[in-house]
Amino acid sequence: MPSSRRAVLAALLVLPALSFMQWNQSVTAEEAPVEIPPPAKDLTDTGPSATAVFAGGCFWGVQGVFQHLQGVTRAVSGYSGGAAETATYEQTGSGTTGHAETVEITYDPAVVSFGELLQVYFSVAHNPTQLNYQGPDHGTQYRSTIFPMSDEQAEIARAYIAQLDETGLFEGPIVTTIEPFQAFYPAEQYHQDFLTLNPTWPYIVFNDLPKIAALKALFPEQYRDEPVLVGTL
Repeated sequence: MPSSRRAVLAALLVLPALSFMQWNQSVTAEEAPVEIPPPAKDLTDTGPSATAVFAGGCFWGVQGVFQHLQGVTRAVSGYSGGAAETATYEQTGSGTTGHAETVEITYDPAVVSFGELLQVYFSVAHNPTQLNYQGPDHGTQYRSTIFPMSDEQAEIARAYIAQLDETGLFEGPIVTTIEPFQAFYPAEQYHQDFLTLNPTWPYIVFNDLPKIAALKALFPEQYRDEPVLVGTL
């Protein structure tokens, strides 16, 4: 892993069990989720399926969150923002490719709206006030970014960011960027469903399982226990 994730995991795996609590108290984890209002404006999709593309730090946790959301039919980890030839984990981890670790979310608009996805994204999936990092992971590949699939999605996202900044609920301004969507490249198979398949990994336990718990607590009616998994691409 060409990022701080490698260092974090290496450190955790060599720690004796009794010292883990002491260690994690000295590390800045993901901040607590912020309970926020839904978007004042939302997108009305009429088709049977729609797509949203979000980046918000390590894609393991972002994918895991949306896999537990009612109405999401598929959530795939991958890369967006750069060229096809650099859409690999090793190259993206350098922070020089333009790619961000991204999740492509396919959803049923009759069950969950684009605005509701945004509400989960900003409140649970990541911290939108952290510029080019999330928790222990640093670099532009971990930036907070929305890749809108339409002008309407871009408009709704911009309006919601402005709305949330006005509430003052976050500790700082939202730094989420809205970048033109060019392409989405699925990540390597071993990254897919990583949270579900590796629930005892220290990185997952410390950084990502709290997001799942927050989703269940803040959105109990939209939460589902059994995640929708990618399986084999």
